[in-house]
Amino acid sequence: RSGKLTPTQVAKNIIAMLEDCDKSEPPLRAIVQWDQEQIMLMAEASTTRYRNKCTLSCLDGIPVCLKEEFKVVPYHHRVGTVYLGTQPETEDATVAKKLREAGAIIIGVSNMHELGTGTTGCNPNRYHKIPRNPYNPNHFTGGSSSGSAAAVAAGLCPVAIGTDGGGSVRIPASFCGVVGLKGTFGRISCHGSLPLSYSTVSVGPICTSVADAAIVYSILAEPDLLYPYGLKQPKATLSDMCAPDLKGLKLGVDWTFFKACDAEVLSACEKAVKHLQSLGASVVEVSLPEMEEARVAHVICILSEMRDFLQPDFNKHFHEMNLETRASLALACQFTALDYIKANRQRTRSMRFLQEIFSTVNCILTPAIPCTAPRIYESDLLTGSSDMSFTVRSMRFMQLGNFTGIPGLVVPIGYSTAGLPISLQVMAKWWDEAVLLRIGLKLEQFRDQTKKPSIYYDILA
Repeated sequence: RSGKLTPTQVAKNIIAMLEDCDKSEPPLRAIVQWDQEQIMLMAEASTTRYRNKCTLSCLDGIPVCLKEEFKVVPYHHRVGTVYLGTQPETEDATVAKKLREAGAIIIGVSNMHELGTGTTGCNPNRYHKIPRNPYNPNHFTGGSSSGSAAAVAAGLCPVAIGTDGGGSVRIPASFCGVVGLKGTFGRISCHGSLPLSYSTVSVGPICTSVADAAIVYSILAEPDLLYPYGLKQPKATLSDMCAPDLKGLKLGVDWTFFKACDAEVLSACEKAVKHLQSLGASVVEVSLPEMEEARVAHVICILSEMRDFLQPDFNKHFHEMNLETRASLALACQFTALDYIKANRQRTRSMRFLQEIFSTVNCILTPAIPCTAPRIYESDLLTGSSDMSFTVRSMRFMQLGNFTGIPGLVVPIGYSTAGLPISLQVMAKWWDEAVLLRIGLKLEQFRDQTKKPSIYYDILA
């Protein structure tokens, strides 16, 4: 607004940095498709709006990227594969359209785990390669919205959009030390993204701060006639988000569940909970029943739905898929209709348990992930990585939100002795993202310093 810097200048900086990312060793591989001409067109239009004092929203001129799972004109909708998106897109996904209407500058589409089938972000195929964690390029970013988190952590853009069917926004955000919000199921339109799993996937922003996440959420969260699951939603609000304290809020913790994580993660998360208590919130011990049943049922639901949608791909493009994708879809073949029906009965039970819990507390706190980002090995670069025990472990605190549709927010709270980020997760009842953002703002105050990642670009310099 002051005119000291223009969106055009920022866009030129970003283009230079995107070129540098591709040449660096190892390459960052956060943004996998970008177009200089497209970026400059949007930036120049925004610069004109600022000059004429007629900006479109808080996001006008702000650089953003979208996960390759979304259709974004004029890029290829590859969804992390080598065989999809053979032609450039001619129509935007709803979220891309809304970001354009808000004046944001779409700097490209971001890398992702092939077809969203894993939690590391490891994608060795020729179009994607493995995105690097800006805090340590020898470690994974997490997945499946891997490039989105890496782009934000590395400073390429303050906002990225991801999808989350089993932690796919929150896991990479946590591993890369940035903020990740998974909206309530149906809150933000999925129209124009590949419908891999229709009952577990939510859309959400990955951002540098909770305030940024709130701004993006307020612009994207509303009904979309092209996306039936969110049509009956209550109006999105940011009520009490900036309250000076947390007095009157009850934070639910199932300590047995909470403590199943690495010692360093537990220590940081316990201190963060005490910080929230010091601001007037009370911690209430709750019991999350049937978590093992919910975990298995979530896997049955998401894999069965992905297998159903990807059946033609599995038959026709089997040899073009990564080995890990083949293994996941082959496993999904083993589930029966009876398994799927029983899993959905469990969903109803789990949602009822949560209704009872949320009648006594405002939110549920857990660590985001039980561990920090895992190391990348040489073999991963060639053949990919398939570690089912890590996949299961990384989703431990994530699955409840996907299975029942409740919203979740992850906020970085510190670092391991190796310098890798650690995050806390806050989950709330359906449609109550406002309380997550209120608590998230206070969680940010707990982190006494933000360490600069080893890969970092200053787009304002």
